[in-house]
Amino acid sequence: MTPRERVVAALNFKETDRVPRDLGAMRSTGISAFAYSALVEALGLPPRLPRVHDTGQMLALPDLDVLDALGCDVVTIDGGVTDAFPEPEKWHDFDFGGRLPAQVLNPAAFQVKPDGSVVQGGSIMPPSSFVFNSDHSGQPMLGLDEELPLLDLTQWKQDLQARRLTEERAERTAEYVRRVKESTDRAVFLTDYCGAGIGIGNFSGIGIFPIICKLEPDYVQELHEITIQHAIHNVRTLLPRVNGMVDVIMTTADDWGTQNSLIASPQTYRKLFLPYYRRLNDEIHSILPDVKIFMHNCGAIYDLLDLIIESGFDIINPVQWPAGKQGYRDWKDKVRGRASMWGGGVDTQHTLPHANAEEVGREVTEVVGYLKQNGGYVFNNIHNLLAEVDPAKVISMYRAAATA
Repeated sequence: MTPRERVVAALNFKETDRVPRDLGAMRSTGISAFAYSALVEALGLPPRLPRVHDTGQMLALPDLDVLDALGCDVVTIDGGVTDAFPEPEKWHDFDFGGRLPAQVLNPAAFQVKPDGSVVQGGSIMPPSSFVFNSDHSGQPMLGLDEELPLLDLTQWKQDLQARRLTEERAERTAEYVRRVKESTDRAVFLTDYCGAGIGIGNFSGIGIFPIICKLEPDYVQELHEITIQHAIHNVRTLLPRVNGMVDVIMTTADDWGTQNSLIASPQTYRKLFLPYYRRLNDEIHSILPDVKIFMHNCGAIYDLLDLIIESGFDIINPVQWPAGKQGYRDWKDKVRGRASMWGGGVDTQHTLPHANAEEVGREVTEVVGYLKQNGGYVFNNIHNLLAEVDPAKVISMYRAAATA
């Protein structure tokens, strides 16, 4: 099977010659740029500067020879860049405070302080950190005597109107997608381009928006209606142009789960989110019936899985089964034959940092052996491979997945 055939078959619950594998098609199941150089060296590949395409999480865009070495079956189109072929004209050298010689899209976005800290907008990466941090995770704090931070919906509608996908930009995007498709036999993963923009942590942050959902449901419904109409316009403008060129589309990256429970109730999801997700997903499926729609949703979301499937999502990521009371068998049994899982290959919080490479490989063999049953599975980690992860463990993960 070609890599694309392997991925497509798995996502349609059909038999494959082996489990499909991914690294970084969705950037939050990628690899830290600090860990990437060590992985390249451990794989015996020529040294190179990591291309940091997510400069908040400090994630490296994998090179083709790394994807080859790990047996990965997917390439991504994300924010105007791809790992399907080199694009040296887009990348510029930048040294993150003397700690990480790398390449970035816009070196002017950073300022290095005398102590080696790097500033990017309102965020800072101190010399002791491997990611950029901001006060309160960049979200506003709400005092007990303050009003809820509600948007002016008339202005919001005007702002979205100004950002609508134009015919000209859609044609440029489609040409870029066409180049990617023609350059590879891997599955093509297209990240969010439509501006779906709804999520439990959107608009005012994960600490406040659930409160708004509880206290101002009519406002949330109007907000989501305006936003989803914008997304549907973009879908109708772009997707007919990329028919047959993409295999997976991510429209939503959200975090409904904490380590132990949901952030908001299933009832809130059903009333304020499901109808809008469903309309967008139905629109996508009507235009590109063979494409699978991908949702990234972290945490203990087991109690939302049925509703996510009802919303029209085909793929659930990152499959954070160590969160909550259920294990990977429960997650698989819950969605078996109805939705695919992309990720979940090893316990990232416990096994990966604390076990040795051999033990990591054994857990991957056990977990993947169950998750691949009846198809509907693509291997990856749960969330990102962090800076501290030994490259020997990463290699052990992918080798174990190949034979699971």
